[in-house]
Amino acid sequence: MEFEIKPQNKLSLGLKELWDYRELFYFFTLRDIKVKYKQTILGFLWAVLQPLIMALLFSYFLGKAITNYVHFSLPYDVFALSGLVLWGVFSSGLNNAGNSMVANANIIKKIYFPRLIIPISSVLVGLVDFIMAFVVFIFYCVFNHISIKYEAIIYFPFAIILTSIATFGSGTLLASLNVKYRDFRYIIPFLIQFLLFITPVIYPSRITSNVFFQWIMALNPMSAPLDIFRAGLGSEVINWEQDLISMSCSFVMLIFGILYFRKTEAYFADLA
Repeated sequence: MEFEIKPQNKLSLGLKELWDYRELFYFFTLRDIKVKYKQTILGFLWAVLQPLIMALLFSYFLGKAITNYVHFSLPYDVFALSGLVLWGVFSSGLNNAGNSMVANANIIKKIYFPRLIIPISSVLVGLVDFIMAFVVFIFYCVFNHISIKYEAIIYFPFAIILTSIATFGSGTLLASLNVKYRDFRYIIPFLIQFLLFITPVIYPSRITSNVFFQWIMALNPMSAPLDIFRAGLGSEVINWEQDLISMSCSFVMLIFGILYFRKTEAYFADLA
């Protein structure tokens, strides 16, 4: 009897195989969380303190200048915190996923399992941090008497799903590139900082009427999640015209990231 081993269809996510190895999601995610907070005094509190401190700093140094330039329906500190809480998922997920294949090189060389589990688990670590930061964010809104709409029951989860898609698509692509081109280990931190300033995290996308800047906002995969997340607060509304473009770019990035990952994963054991 002969068996022929063929690579999976590069257009397939391999969902059945991912389900068969589903226990690894738990083990990889738990391991990464333990490593992340190992030998720290505050532990999980850092997931809360980082966006909170950054929001207060931005509010103190930039809040007055920005609020004089553009109208906000939310207090600036709440606006900035809402952006930074969601941005934390993207930035940490992008950094973790981008370096995940190189960091797990020894495991990749020794045993077989669906390689997509590694970047997905890296994104899940950021979602665990988000849950704790989100709880504090809700309390912060209540403390500041910020109204939370009934629609937030839909908007908040939808924004998280879109953020996860944007993070996984970009992170998968960077993970593949980082295996072959180790320069990306230095590019990724710079890229995250750069993206922070061209993403409406600490300012609204309507801050300027410049057509070129508006297109950058529309093509940014994180614009839609931030806009939809904030739509659940106060009198913020969704800019569907811009957000639909942003969501489309996010799905294109997801498909392209997976395709490139599938194309290069056969060489991971040799290159990692």
